[in-house]
Amino acid sequence: MGYLSQEERDIRLAKVQEILQANDLDLALVYYDEFNIGNGWYLTGWCPQFESGAVLVLKDGSAMLLGGPESEPFAKQDSAITETRNFPVFMVPDEEYPNATITDFPTLFAELKAKEGTIRRAGLVGGGRMPADCYRQITEGFQGVELVDITEAFLALRHDKSAWEREQIRAAFGLADACYDAMAKAITPGAMEIEVAAAGEYAARSRGATGFGFSAIVGSGARANAVVPTATTKRLEAGELVMVGLAPKVKGYAGVMGHSLPVSGSYSASQQEMLGHLKEVFRLTRAQLMPGRKGSEIDAPGRAYFEKHGLLKYLVCPFAHTIGLHEAEAPFFGPNSQDALRPGMTVCVDVSFFGHPEWHGARIETGYEITQDGPVPFSAKMDKLLTT
Repeated sequence: MGYLSQEERDIRLAKVQEILQANDLDLALVYYDEFNIGNGWYLTGWCPQFESGAVLVLKDGSAMLLGGPESEPFAKQDSAITETRNFPVFMVPDEEYPNATITDFPTLFAELKAKEGTIRRAGLVGGGRMPADCYRQITEGFQGVELVDITEAFLALRHDKSAWEREQIRAAFGLADACYDAMAKAITPGAMEIEVAAAGEYAARSRGATGFGFSAIVGSGARANAVVPTATTKRLEAGELVMVGLAPKVKGYAGVMGHSLPVSGSYSASQQEMLGHLKEVFRLTRAQLMPGRKGSEIDAPGRAYFEKHGLLKYLVCPFAHTIGLHEAEAPFFGPNSQDALRPGMTVCVDVSFFGHPEWHGARIETGYEITQDGPVPFSAKMDKLLTT
């Protein structure tokens, strides 16, 4: 069962056509793999397992998947683009598929020239994430074709979310609420971090999550200093804080929740002081989520507060970022960002610090839809928890 509707796919392919026309390009190659799924998923609603690949989009809007034979049947069932070609460079190394039809880039180039007449210029998306051998085979196979990097123009298509995308993100934040409740309930002295993670993952999967934006974050005590610690068999100890986070996905789109909770069930006076600092920066940042506000403006109040209270040296990540096909994706609204908020964007306030001698690391996070009138919480529950 595919996730991306034909209507949504066609709208996105038309936007790629506009990029091709604006840059006098004959086609686009959009690279993807399991670790860089966003750009491929944006056009297909799908990503392979084990293999990598690319979406090829021609200037007439037609498209095909370049991948490997192990994922080909999966693509024909679930991808919004089902015409496929198989290439060794996208396959599992040294694996053999005797019944598969395997091609190469010179053959593909000849096929495209026969169809289109002339291929002069090709746009490349994600070339910086592409393995060197893959890039070499493309350049050698498309001999005489000028490759133009259009990654930034393509990524910009993902900044503004359609009504359909916002619907999936809102549903994913609903699952994140259930994850929070389950993980908070599992936090008791003697429980293993991995048990807390399992509670959140089960809450998401049993309610229809199609995946996760990151592996469950569970870091108790000093392990929270790891910034994004995955759960271990360490047992929670009374008096510790445990940093939790999970990003369930719905149809490929992420929601998220993040909090720092007391293992003993109540915060000490010192821990309350810590949480008060996080919440104040959260409120300051949330107040900046207005259309037209630039990243540097969004970041400044929280940064000034951290500096005033001696916490700036423990700051690793800025306080706001976009959420979508990845839990954290461009634009990122850091101290040097000139990206401006627009209605339709989906943004997380993500306040944290790490390496504190007493409090170790801590994080609180939830997300908002940006409207003409300001931010609307994706999770009323987490918005209230993190601002009051």
